[in-house]
Amino acid sequence: MKVKVLKNITDMNDQLATRNKHMFADKGILVINVMSSPGAGKTSLLLKTIELLGNDARVGVIEGDIASSVDAEKIAATGSQAIQINTDGGCHLDANMVATAADGLELDKLDIIFIENVGNLVCPAGFQLGEAKRVVLASVPEGDDKPTKYPFMFRDTDVIVITKMDYLPLSDFNMESFRKTVLGLNPDIKIIELSVRNGQGLDEWIAWLKSNLLQRQ
Repeated sequence: MKVKVLKNITDMNDQLATRNKHMFADKGILVINVMSSPGAGKTSLLLKTIELLGNDARVGVIEGDIASSVDAEKIAATGSQAIQINTDGGCHLDANMVATAADGLELDKLDIIFIENVGNLVCPAGFQLGEAKRVVLASVPEGDDKPTKYPFMFRDTDVIVITKMDYLPLSDFNMESFRKTVLGLNPDIKIIELSVRNGQGLDEWIAWLKSNLLQRQ
């Protein structure tokens, strides 16, 4: 009986996620689910992305956090649309939360929506939100073993962004081992090595975004 209840919950989420996906697609909005452990640099990357995209894309952000609106306030300060979801202890966002948040955005004035999921490498992987693409951030200070410990998160995504590359000379992060593990999980995955601080990889990241934006037009 318990297994049936759990299946019903995930089925309901998937149905609503499909509805979200169609709604965003009908409006021509590229929606990206951004996932990582806490502190990997999601908000820093989004702030830099908004700056670099400039007038090339109208950006909205749905911020997921257990508590506070700190990150949403940082996004809003750039002039971009931002809406906060507080999960009050929940370890991930779900499709219903995203649908509710979308009601608070002026969708006709957006080209791209980033969903900054709750910092967690387990729960968010299992819940579709209606996104077109999934991006997972893994920072150099976290170490190179995260794909081994959390394979589902790294398997079921479109892009892996290795953040804080400026720390690489100071760490024992094994890039060869990381890449080998990730490509073993998903041979078609795109890996971007990036540092918001020194600019490494930002051109590649923005180019990937713009390529996907063009596909929505």
